[in-house]
Amino acid sequence: MIADRIRYLRNRQGLSQADLARLLNITRSSVNAWELGISMPSTASIIELTHIFHVSADYLLELEKNNRSPKDTLDLTEFSQEEKDLIFHLINYI
Repeated sequence: MIADRIRYLRNRQGLSQADLARLLNITRSSVNAWELGISMPSTASIIELTHIFHVSADYLLELEKNNRSPKDTLDLTEFSQEEKDLIFHLINYI
């Protein structure tokens, strides 16, 4: 459930519910309701959560077929194309 993912990712980042609420500019009770499965985050909040936790929306919403953990993914947005090519080459080599 998304509730479990949010709780897991929040704890992994060392954030309290209040901390996460401040980052999202929402109430702590909203975060609590998400984690209890009482309500769902809005689309805008899901997008913000993906940025805060450095995960894909597919992972957060449990849409990935293999349910990889965030540790199995690598955010390459800060890398140049040359660096990305090198990383892919190394991955293929391994």
